[in-house]
Amino acid sequence: MRAEAPRWDNGCFMRDTDHEPVQDVPEQERSRADDIVARVLSRAGTAVAEGQTLATDYDGDQLERAERAALRRVDGLSTELEDITEVEYRQLRLEKVVLVGQYARGSAEAAEVSLRELAALAETAGSQVLDGVLQRRPHPDPATYIGPGKAAELRDIVQAVGADTVVVNGDLAPSQRRALEDVVKVKVIDRTALILDIFAQHAKSKEGKAQVELAQLEYLLPRLRGWGDSMSRQAGGRVAGGEGIGSRGPGETKIELDRRRIRTRMAQLRRQIKAMEPSRAVRRAKRRTMPNVAIVGYTNAGKSSLLNRITGAGVLVENALFATLDPTVRRCRRPDGREFTVSDTVGFVSDLPHQLVAAFASTLEEAADADLILHVVDASHPDPEGQISAVRTVLADVPGALDVPEILVLNKIDAADHEVVLRLRGRRETTAEVSALTGEGIEELLDMVGDSLPRPPVSVDLTVPYTRGDLLSEIHATGELQSEEHLAEGTHVVALVSEGLAARLTAAAS
Repeated sequence: MRAEAPRWDNGCFMRDTDHEPVQDVPEQERSRADDIVARVLSRAGTAVAEGQTLATDYDGDQLERAERAALRRVDGLSTELEDITEVEYRQLRLEKVVLVGQYARGSAEAAEVSLRELAALAETAGSQVLDGVLQRRPHPDPATYIGPGKAAELRDIVQAVGADTVVVNGDLAPSQRRALEDVVKVKVIDRTALILDIFAQHAKSKEGKAQVELAQLEYLLPRLRGWGDSMSRQAGGRVAGGEGIGSRGPGETKIELDRRRIRTRMAQLRRQIKAMEPSRAVRRAKRRTMPNVAIVGYTNAGKSSLLNRITGAGVLVENALFATLDPTVRRCRRPDGREFTVSDTVGFVSDLPHQLVAAFASTLEEAADADLILHVVDASHPDPEGQISAVRTVLADVPGALDVPEILVLNKIDAADHEVVLRLRGRRETTAEVSALTGEGIEELLDMVGDSLPRPPVSVDLTVPYTRGDLLSEIHATGELQSEEHLAEGTHVVALVSEGLAARLTAAAS
């Protein structure tokens, strides 16, 4: 049975229990606080809510979803810390968690949406959310983030609900995390560690795994912690071989040894990722024979569903945050014969860890090299403008990404509030309203994509010999065929093509 929901009042959280005095709080405020916590724990109105993911025929067999569902975290394996000195060296394993949110400005509703997103992230990582608290504070406490008194209250909450992990909706300094763990007596992680854990679970490709591992090591390096015997000096020099006087050196502490090994591993990963760049550039160069469309957007906005609807790709679709990490590229053919490639990219999230932005720079290059960006927005989300802002913030770190033409795709239009749609429709960007689930608005979106993509620059009017069917096939694949007529001497075509193809066609027709 879950303990009673925490109260939120005047910037501080508190609880009603049999043994704790409670300040006089207006009944309306109490009811409002209860409603906030109830919505946080249910994720109602967020991108991830209760229920199964709806799949369509365009989504394929979804075998990867079955594979993920076949391996779930086991409930009841406690990770409570009696000795928290070696927490950094143990594998992150989340089970029963309590969420902690803090905000200094803005409304309680905005802070609530952020905490609901954290609950969805925790669920995606495989944990069970038991409770959540919100605190309004001008700035985080430099020692324990929420202050010593509130840290003690949080300890009581953790003990009452039987949680073994506290997840903080923000970035904790190493000293803040250690101090908070010393008070609450269970493992404490921050938002960045949670997102890194989700990425580690979902990465499939060799490059994706290397990028995630690099980001994890960058996060771990300043947070290593030595204690007790781990701080003792190891004998340096040749004393271990019995060399004796004059051969002793200061040696390395265990934590220094761990740091050196991490830096060595990080250097190896950077070399591996850099070594993958030539093959990635070759694949990208091959695709440059036709226009490219990149799908970007907030996590769980429906990017993979839109890709499946447009191309029939059959990539993984799951009602979870960061279900897609490895980019997928598929080809799409329009009724007029024009072809273009569509790239699905990793989803973004507010306050995306900078380690991930740097590690996934090669993946985000897909957006910068595209001819058109489809910016997918979840129109049913409580704060779609916040999603748009978060995506733009990440794209600003990718050179050239903000210069690419963009269409704002309002997805999940079938579940969106009409007033929200009207508000988004009034933005200065070109917008399209679709539902990847039902197919509503997809044809209109494809027409907009066709009009926005660059057209081949050279017009040709000539006869292609029947022996050069390869050139005719290339016209269909990369050009814009306007008319085609089969004659005795060859195929007469009128088309728009690239300069290189035009030169080859002229040489073959002469």
